[in-house]
Amino acid sequence: MPKLLGRDKPIFGMLHLGGNTRAERLDRVKYETQAYVEGGIDGVIVENYFGDYDDVAAALDWLDDNRPANTIIGLNTLDNDALAFELAASHPIDFVQLDGVAGHLSPNDDPDFAQQLAVWRASSLVFGGVRFKYQPVLSGNDEATDVAIGATRCDALVVTASKTGEETDVAKVLRFREVVGKDYPLLIGAGLTAENAATGLAVADGAIVGSYLKDTHEAKGIVSPANVQKLMSAVNLLR
Repeated sequence: MPKLLGRDKPIFGMLHLGGNTRAERLDRVKYETQAYVEGGIDGVIVENYFGDYDDVAAALDWLDDNRPANTIIGLNTLDNDALAFELAASHPIDFVQLDGVAGHLSPNDDPDFAQQLAVWRASSLVFGGVRFKYQPVLSGNDEATDVAIGATRCDALVVTASKTGEETDVAKVLRFREVVGKDYPLLIGAGLTAENAATGLAVADGAIVGSYLKDTHEAKGIVSPANVQKLMSAVNLLR
């Protein structure tokens, strides 16, 4: 299986920008980044799951000046793909994550999106979703067709179940693998835990993890150093 960004089975921890005020959300970014790095996470993804776009910019500004050594930085600006690439042009981002790169648009809308995405990809690495959680399926294609199209539009495909925190069915990852082949990077994008890491990472090339790493094992929680260490201990056994 391929290495991704030079890492073997990389794990990316989500920075969901939780908190009640902008200051609290930035403090949470600082705390959670430290917990991730000290626990051995390979990278973080800044995402406006709870915060707004100004919170994303504030987090990136802080990471610009305080980026931990050897830590990969990703970015996902939900509901505003263009902003992600705009920010990637002004910050040292390693990749942009898009929840949908194929299958989520109608045949009328998809060509314009594909053309724009090709322009964006000229300057940014893209991790993309197909049949991704909360995304509609509007293409009229079967799953395999959308997966094949999606693989041409991004540098790694992210596979999820239907919602945040729900374990991703290994059978779905294997269906994607059958389409894209053994050398194309596939990431599990939801539901990875210390308990299922061996099964999931046997077929995937890495994972994006959020809910499991929180103190409550839910997205709205705060990252728990103990949960990070528990997951990474399981992952390191596989490495």
